[in-house]
Amino acid sequence: MKVIFSSTLAPAIERYLEIKQALGRRYDLERQILFSLDQFLYRQAGRDHELTSDIFFQWCRTMEGITSGVRRNRMRVVRNLCLYRRRSEPDCFVPDPSLFPQAHQPVCPYIFSESEIRRLLDQALHLTRTGYSPLRPELFHLIVVLLFTTGLRRGELLRLKIADYDPREATLIIRASKFHKSRLLPLPDDVRGEIDAYLEARRRRRLIVTPDTPLVWNSYQGGRAYTAESLRWVLERLLKSAKIQTPDGRTPRIHDFRHYAESRTMPSKSLKRSRTCRL
Repeated sequence: MKVIFSSTLAPAIERYLEIKQALGRRYDLERQILFSLDQFLYRQAGRDHELTSDIFFQWCRTMEGITSGVRRNRMRVVRNLCLYRRRSEPDCFVPDPSLFPQAHQPVCPYIFSESEIRRLLDQALHLTRTGYSPLRPELFHLIVVLLFTTGLRRGELLRLKIADYDPREATLIIRASKFHKSRLLPLPDDVRGEIDAYLEARRRRRLIVTPDTPLVWNSYQGGRAYTAESLRWVLERLLKSAKIQTPDGRTPRIHDFRHYAESRTMPSKSLKRSRTCRL
């Protein structure tokens, strides 16, 4: 569904979004935030009313039930638009960032130990098979390996197709990821072996192995990739089963796998010791 802007800000918003997208940004979330402001301004005063400090903070008050960090980010998006407008309209209103909610302290990343990785891999192989996911243990063993060794983002992992894996060159192509850019990831031999073994297990069970089939596959609704929510739910179960938690007692985030991958390479011993069942 195409978003149509209606207020006096509409031309500036559309130009601003075009520039950002031309630079390679999706800007889908920002588009929705600016559409919310646009519609609020239009309902308040119609097509010809200017954005003022009073109207801006009235709009901000509609978000009082949202966390301060999210509110701050939405206000920041509007401020960036106003800064863009000021280049051609020097007298236009620009929100004062000192009046925004205080920024949250960034979450400290959790770095896994090698023993925790081994426990997590072992727990993956003890997952229960289901009708929709007959290779669930092998699949999540592979998912943990890929997250720890490649630094893939969650969305990148879920968008992988079998055709994105080149067994001869031992590479994964990550298509149109952040900023619409693709990249080629070289894979260590043991990680390539993990993917090969998993795909061979799919062939033996006569599961779909066509080039356009998702790598992180289940048979729900005829076959598709796991959803982000399903992936998060299973990984949280694995982390709890492996008794892995942060010093403050929370479950590590999926993004923490990425921090580990960026800081070092996964020891091959972890892969070998975890291989306790045949694919």
